[in-house]
This record gives sequence, C-alpha cells and structure tokens, in this order.
Amino acid sequence: MTGTSQQDDELIAALRRDISGCRICRDAPLKGEGDRLPHEPRPVAVISTKARILIAGQAPGLRVHESGLPFNDASGNRLREWMDVSRDEFYDSNRFAIVPMGFCFPGYDAKGSDLPPRLECAPQWRQTVLDAMPQIELVLAVGQYAQAWHLGAGRMKTMTETVHNWRNYFLVNQGISVLPLPHPSWRNSAWLKKNPWFGEEMLPVLRGCVDRLTR
Repeated sequence: MTGTSQQDDELIAALRRDISGCRICRDAPLKGEGDRLPHEPRPVAVISTKARILIAGQAPGLRVHESGLPFNDASGNRLREWMDVSRDEFYDSNRFAIVPMGFCFPGYDAKGSDLPPRLECAPQWRQTVLDAMPQIELVLAVGQYAQAWHLGAGRMKTMTETVHNWRNYFLVNQGISVLPLPHPSWRNSAWLKKNPWFGEEMLPVLRGCVDRLTR
C-alpha cells in the first residue's frame, strides 16, 4: 500500500466515524425544535475509495434503518434487478459507493409514507463525501431528490422528463456522468408500465455501464 492510499483510507475512516456520530437532525433541526428527528439517528452510507459507481438514493426506509444496510428492502431488490447484479456484488464497496441524500430514516408523514430526506444532511455532508471519492465516474441519481442535487438547473420539470432525457446527463464530454433513474419503489410499478422505453432503452445502458465499471 502506498503512503497516499493509506492516507486516503485513514481520511475515509475518519469521515465514516464523523458521519456515524452525526446527530444534527435531532439536536439542531433547521426548522426549529418542533422538527427534531423523532427517533435516534442511524446514518447509513457506504463510502469507498475504490468504487467507480456512486448510487445516490433518497433516504433510508424503516427496514434499512433497522438493519443499517442500504437498499435492504424490496426497492433494493428491484434496483439490483435493474443493474443485473447479485446481492453480494451490490454490497461490495470496491464496486459501489452508496450515499443517499439523507443518511437517516426521516420518519413517516400523516399518510404513512416516508418523509423527504432531512434538510440538514446534504448541506452538512454531501460535498465533503463527494470530494473524498474523486475516483467516481458515474452517478446513478435515484429519484427526484438525488436528481435535484446532481443535475441542478439541468433537471427537467418532472422526474419523468428528466429520466426520459437521460442522454443529456450521461453523454457528457467532461465531468462525472449522471444517469437519472426513477425510484425503484414498488409504488412506481404503474410508472414503469406507462414508460416501456425505460426498460427498452435505459436498462441496457445501465447494465452495460455497471458491467464495465465494476470489473
């Protein structure tokens, strides 16, 4: 191991410790005392010095919160199917970094749906984490929150338009390529049926990239 790679590993280890100990959404919520995270935070992220693909998700669900393993749910099963990778391959940090917009389960709204990612998380951590992984070549921006961050003003008005125009973000001459994906939640099954081009056009590209960048 070179001195540089050892130093990188030490920096990543320190960053992981800092993130693991983060309690900002509980102790200093941006919206004030009434908006504290209602449970003990459990940040979930996979930071890697080797992976060339970053999976940028939304925020952990309850099952992920309980297990501490990202995409350890039905959405993860569908995402792995889209990518054509095994569970072991998916959780190999040499292949994939997994960094959601919010590291902690945000809780449920009045209708029982997951709340959006916490507002405190991305401003506090995201750029620092990205800077620590300069080897990333492709970002899989899963869902509208990840797309808003990684595409900025280039994002279309709707998630469907953004995903449909994936070539605008993927076929770039400089910088990191971004491939916008719908959230793999089973609630989006109707969307997938209405948009067959996703499976016909995008999934072969996604699988080809995964195969090329994880060898």
